[in-house]
Amino acid sequence: MSGVATREAYAKVLQEELSKNPKVVVLDADLGNATKSMSFKKVCPERYFDMGIAEQDMMGTAAGLATCGKIPIASTFAMFAAGRAFEQVRNSIAYPNLNVKIAATHAGVTVGEDGGSHQAIEDISLMRSIPNMTVINPADGKEAEEALKAAVQYYGPVYIRLGRASTPDLHNEHYQFIWGKGEVLREGKDVGIIATGIMVAKALEAAKELKKQGIEARVVNIHTIKPLDEALIIETAKLTGKIVTAEEHSVIGGLGSAVSEVICKQYPVKMAMVGVKDQFGCSGSPDDLLKKFGLTEIDIVKAVTSLC
Repeated sequence: MSGVATREAYAKVLQEELSKNPKVVVLDADLGNATKSMSFKKVCPERYFDMGIAEQDMMGTAAGLATCGKIPIASTFAMFAAGRAFEQVRNSIAYPNLNVKIAATHAGVTVGEDGGSHQAIEDISLMRSIPNMTVINPADGKEAEEALKAAVQYYGPVYIRLGRASTPDLHNEHYQFIWGKGEVLREGKDVGIIATGIMVAKALEAAKELKKQGIEARVVNIHTIKPLDEALIIETAKLTGKIVTAEEHSVIGGLGSAVSEVICKQYPVKMAMVGVKDQFGCSGSPDDLLKKFGLTEIDIVKAVTSLC
C-alpha cells in the first residue's frame, strides 16, 4: 500500500509524458521545487516560465498563452491558485472558456506545519462554483498521472487538486481514468461511503473495520467533483439507503455538499459528512491534523454507525 504524493506523480508525468507535447507549457509562481513543476524545466527549459510571486499575473499569462494555441499548466499551492488568483481564474480563464490547466498542489490540512494560512480547505467549493470549470481530485499517484494526461487531451479549464503527503497506491499500471465517472472500489449493500482524494484510502480501511461489525460498505471513489457522476451516486443511494461522504476539505461546498445536492433532489436518504467542520486549519504534522479535524478511518466508521 506504499505510495507517493500526488504532487510527485505530477512531476513524473510532466517530465516523462507531457513534455513530449510541443503545445504544453508550464508556469509556476516561484514554487517550482515545492510543486515539483521544476521537473518540466529539466527537460523543456524553453517551455517553462517562473512567474515569480505573482499568481494573478501567472493566471493571466496562462490565459494569453491559451489564446495562442498553447496548453498552459499553471502550478502553485492550492491556497494561492484558488484563493489569491480567484478573479483571474474566473474572468480570464473560465469566462472565455480557455484551455488552461491549473495544477494546485499542497491542498488540504496535510500541508502540515505550514499552518492554516496555507491549508486550502475551500478550494473545491470555490472552483466548482465557476461555470466551465472541471474539478478533479485524484486518490493516488497513478490516478493523478492519468488525470493529468486526460486533462491535457480535454479542451477547457481544469482544476486538478494535488497533495503534499504520500498516499497509498490504490490503482495498478492498467488503471484507466474515465472523465467524469466515479469508481466503485468495494461493493456493499448496507451503506455507501463516497470519498475523494486521500480519503479514499481511509474509506477502504473503514470498510474493513465495518465488516467486522457486520456492516458491508460500498466504497466509491469520486475523482471528478465536477462534472459529478450523479448516476453512480443515485445508484449507491438506492442500493444502500445511507450515504457517508469523506473529504480532506470543508464540509461546506465540497464533495459532501455536491453529493447532498444530488441526493436531496433525486433520491433522499440518510446522510453524514466527514470533513473539516466550519474552521481554519492549524500547524502540526499531517497525521496529527487528520486526527484533530476528524479525517481518519475511525471517524468514517463513527459516521457510518451513527446512521445504522
